[in-house]
Amino acid sequence: MSKQQYLLEVGLEEMPAKYVRQISQQFQDRVANFLTEERLTYDAIKAFATPRRFAVLVDGLADKQADFVETAKGPSEKIAKDDQGEWTKAAQGFARGKGLSTDDLYVEDGYIYAEIKEEGKPSREILPQISQCITQMTFPVSMYWSNHRNFKYIRPIHWFLSLLDDEVLPFEILGIQADRYTRGHRFLGHDQLTIDKASNYEKLLERDFVIADQDKRKEVIVQQIKDLAQAEGVQVSQDEALLEEVTQIVEYPTAFIGSFDDKYLALPDPVLITSMAEHQRYFYVSDQEGNLLPKFVAVRNGNEEGLENVRHGNEKVLVARLEDGLFFVEEDKQESIDDFAKRLSHVTFHAEIGTMKEKMDRVSQIAKLLYSHWTMENLFADYLSTDFEPLIERTGAIYKFDLLTNIVNEFSELQGIMGEYYAREAGEAEEVAVAIREHYMPIASDAALGQSALGILFAIADKLDTIISFFKIDRIPSGSNDPFALRRQMIGIVRLMAAEELPFDWDKDLKAILEAVYPSDDDQVALAEAVYAFMLERLKNILEQEGYDRDIIQAVLGSASHGINQKRAAAKTLADHHEDEDFKTVIESWNRILNLKDKMKEFDIDQVTVSADLLESESEEALYQAVDSLYLGDTPADYYQALAELAPLIEQFFEDNMVFTDDEAVRNNRLALLEKIGQPVKVLANTKELLIK
Repeated sequence: MSKQQYLLEVGLEEMPAKYVRQISQQFQDRVANFLTEERLTYDAIKAFATPRRFAVLVDGLADKQADFVETAKGPSEKIAKDDQGEWTKAAQGFARGKGLSTDDLYVEDGYIYAEIKEEGKPSREILPQISQCITQMTFPVSMYWSNHRNFKYIRPIHWFLSLLDDEVLPFEILGIQADRYTRGHRFLGHDQLTIDKASNYEKLLERDFVIADQDKRKEVIVQQIKDLAQAEGVQVSQDEALLEEVTQIVEYPTAFIGSFDDKYLALPDPVLITSMAEHQRYFYVSDQEGNLLPKFVAVRNGNEEGLENVRHGNEKVLVARLEDGLFFVEEDKQESIDDFAKRLSHVTFHAEIGTMKEKMDRVSQIAKLLYSHWTMENLFADYLSTDFEPLIERTGAIYKFDLLTNIVNEFSELQGIMGEYYAREAGEAEEVAVAIREHYMPIASDAALGQSALGILFAIADKLDTIISFFKIDRIPSGSNDPFALRRQMIGIVRLMAAEELPFDWDKDLKAILEAVYPSDDDQVALAEAVYAFMLERLKNILEQEGYDRDIIQAVLGSASHGINQKRAAAKTLADHHEDEDFKTVIESWNRILNLKDKMKEFDIDQVTVSADLLESESEEALYQAVDSLYLGDTPADYYQALAELAPLIEQFFEDNMVFTDDEAVRNNRLALLEKIGQPVKVLANTKELLIK
């Protein structure tokens, strides 16, 4: 069987840079799956992608499908043959369904079988069907174009290239015929570039100013930037996200260094960096000590021809932005922080919730309540309450003020960052300035957490208020719909509380906040339960990411504990003991008690004390003595260890005693004894959810 190369390319209008790599990967996966399903073996698949194309080159492709052999099992011999040994209609139907005759059937172990053989077809006959890999692609965003009202794609398609070695394998989509033609660079290359054979694809495109291999393109950019930095004796920012974006907006990169007037260095660093990196896709430049320099590195989509004009054009665009920045910063400094904050009473947070000032007042209340609960926690160990409470008061009064500044209105991504800068410039306490920035953190589900006590306090309080406020007006996320990013905010709360080991009872403490901050005629219990359930879903996601088994996650989520840290610690404890020799025995003994707890509801038993006078057996007495002297400790690990030691006594108790005896007093006494074990077990986990082997 000889080996071939197959090239498949989709050419289209410029795709959004942030989707190029994932689209390329999806296409490669689809082609690989197609070849596997069609029994076409190959050695390797290489993916290519630029803003205007995605492609694959299949190397070492078999020239024909592997032969297919399958043994099909039919009905039993009793059904397949009549009394005379002739094939019945059932056997004939089975053979016909497999495209065979009854001559092809044989009997083995009381059943009839047929061996189905299908000789592999030449790959050139199969490969045109690969067009389904193109039409079945899915995209984060897509569009209709022209008169194609039943077909949408990431961007309008312009060409297809399909070559098996040097032979065109035709197919047609939307009236576009696959051929051997691609397109070079939009401005430097050919509008129709002939690819003579698949193996020359990458080389011919590079001659036409297209580096089709995205990883190679990135390496070229990195090396060019290194060369510029070395030549200038400077450092260039190492921003991986920006590097990836730039890689996916050019086909033939040429990096160059530009400059701007020193006077713009008077701007805060975040404004300079955002102007360059976020708005212009430039890499900022600093000296060896990390101080920003009036320079930048940009990457053009083309060669060095006319590079000086390109440099001047880029410098001109950046200077216009920096001029705006200077103007906005100077304007902002004409107004005090308190004046900005006062105007927030006229800014709507949400039409059904109220103003931004009202939100800040609620958050300030929540922050004070949380701090009163956490005063002795490690996070706040460096502060006396007399020193910290004024910081809460001041932060609560101003922490959103920068939303009304000119600079944040122009550079929205600098909210909090410019607030910190302006607050520090105005002489606010350092803790307050930092908290203004950190209360937004984490800005994404997996982003960095704040580090300061005040910042973490306000991050939790602000996010909690947002979630409660939207839940109160029934704006609860469903499916993929989460317009107010409530899931991300709850994940932020869970991560912050877990990282700092902050205790919070999502029943008692949450209800206390609702009663103090959100008094209304609404059903506060139902609201608390909804918020708690929402938290559990986010905690579940985090525990899954941490690698815990599903049954352990369900067990701790269903525990009687309402704290994030207790549930996380319980998950670790159960995972640590899961392979213990006695784990099965321990969990089964606990589950017998939990099952009885469910049954107790039928008897309406509320006895809470155990009477020693009603104990009848040695095993009952032994369990009573062990429970009476039981010390559970403080952590889930302590709970597990203490309760696990009771397992042999529990087993012996059930061996010797009937719990539901006719004597009501004895029955209730035994149930009360078991309840003293079942209650702490349930605090640890709902162990009935555990899969035990």
